[in-house]
Amino acid sequence: MTRARARDGYAERVLSSDLLSVGVYVLPAGGEDTQTPHREDEVYYVVRGSSRFRAGAEEAAVGPGTLLFVGAGADHRFFDIEEELVIVVFWAPPEKSV
Repeated sequence: MTRARARDGYAERVLSSDLLSVGVYVLPAGGEDTQTPHREDEVYYVVRGSSRFRAGAEEAAVGPGTLLFVGAGADHRFFDIEEELVIVVFWAPPEKSV
């Protein structure tokens, strides 16, 4: 078992296999999500915090228990971060493998 603690941003390579990688993303209250589109599909699971999320033209409020899917290449980001966000991120194929 591997443990990693995220500072501000991704804790890279928390878990990884040939088909999937998992990381932790932490964004502070009032912070800015500067990520760009990825080559991998992503699933976000919000563990703690609250904000809004935009993927393409769609927006939604997010909080603990929110599960989001973002297809490869889609422009997306968290914004209006009211409380520190702690998010588990799943990438398939593994992040930066393609």
